[in-house]
Amino acid sequence: METLQVEVAPSTSPQIAPINLLLSAYACNPEKGSEPGVGWNMAKELANHHQVTLLTRESNRQAIETSLGQAPVTNLTVVFCDVPILQGWFKQQQNLSVYLLHIHHYLWQWVVYLHAKKLHKTQNFELVHHVTYGRYSAPSFLSFLPVPFIFGPVGGGESAPAPFWQDFSLGNKFYEYMRNILRWIGERDPFVRLTIKNSDVAIVATPETALRLSRLGAKRIERIYGQTGINQQELVRLGQLPEPSTGSKIRFISIGRLLHWKGFYLGLRAFAQADLSDGEYWIVGDGAERKTLEALANNLGVGNRVKFWGNLSREQTLAKLGECDVLVHPSLHDFSPTVCLEGMAAGRPVICLDLGGPATQITHETGFKVPAHTPEQAVQDMAKVMETLAKAGPLRQQMGQAGRQRVSELYSWPSKGAFLNQIYRDVISQA
Repeated sequence: METLQVEVAPSTSPQIAPINLLLSAYACNPEKGSEPGVGWNMAKELANHHQVTLLTRESNRQAIETSLGQAPVTNLTVVFCDVPILQGWFKQQQNLSVYLLHIHHYLWQWVVYLHAKKLHKTQNFELVHHVTYGRYSAPSFLSFLPVPFIFGPVGGGESAPAPFWQDFSLGNKFYEYMRNILRWIGERDPFVRLTIKNSDVAIVATPETALRLSRLGAKRIERIYGQTGINQQELVRLGQLPEPSTGSKIRFISIGRLLHWKGFYLGLRAFAQADLSDGEYWIVGDGAERKTLEALANNLGVGNRVKFWGNLSREQTLAKLGECDVLVHPSLHDFSPTVCLEGMAAGRPVICLDLGGPATQITHETGFKVPAHTPEQAVQDMAKVMETLAKAGPLRQQMGQAGRQRVSELYSWPSKGAFLNQIYRDVISQA
């Protein structure tokens, strides 16, 4: 176990008396988005207000040390630790299958608890907060410390509606089945139940996860506006992209890994059904479903108006977003996707399904949340939305402006810091 002292400038979110905080972030990397970005940005923001000890994986060391060498931070001590016996096997997160990753995460939680128990004897933590991974059905053994415990934001309670399984391949159905089985097992894990029981507050981003935690006996559940956020530099950068067009020609874009549960096949079907002669659909990303999606576009007769760009750099991806007018993200069980926030911050209306995280991020002022009863109904409704947006250029700009305002007000890291500070204040006062 090694530690690293770092420093950060104060933020403008409301202040409370600084506390000695222990933060757990299995995924924590300043060079990445999604949960690794959440772990790092949470730690940086909370260090603006408190003395933070961050527990994270050894594999995150290089990226964290590089970032801190460029921008030192105050009030943050980073503790790198890993599963000693398995450290040589589990070298990098991206090299692990999802199942091995879950196993490693489980074992890592136990190692972190042993480290934290020793640290607590000398540092006397006032509050413990587990941030990533944010799965409600995985335990955090830090909840066993004799200190108030915050769990989350957590997700994982979201599911693809049963009628949509009819479109999945046999392998994809197996994936969904195993996902449900692992969640079922997790809900019956005594350590998961103890984690939830010992949590002073469980933080969630979706009503689906809130319902599952309630059934498992969580004593206090708080909803946050998504797990992910956008920092000020990204807000400025995305805000500088060109405005969406107002003419009849319209271009839709989907960004992400090409996996079945991302629902991009629904977007393609809707685009074909809308039959927009001046419309195009761009897809940025790669994955197991790429060939299937390419074949689908050709079979639907829109192959000449659909462009697959594959994996692009961050800069190239944002450039493509700036060349398009509407973001399409019909995911079937996303917890807290960053791409929808980026789309809104870039001034693009978002089309999503009324499911999971996207449904909490998007409002009627910033896009369209399509009901997801059956694939046929969802495709038909999305097609109507595409037709509406193609005919209403001013509406696209109006929704884009509302999206920028929503992200700026609710999804900045200072706003998340203010939300957490209020919870900390309540928990500390009650303790």
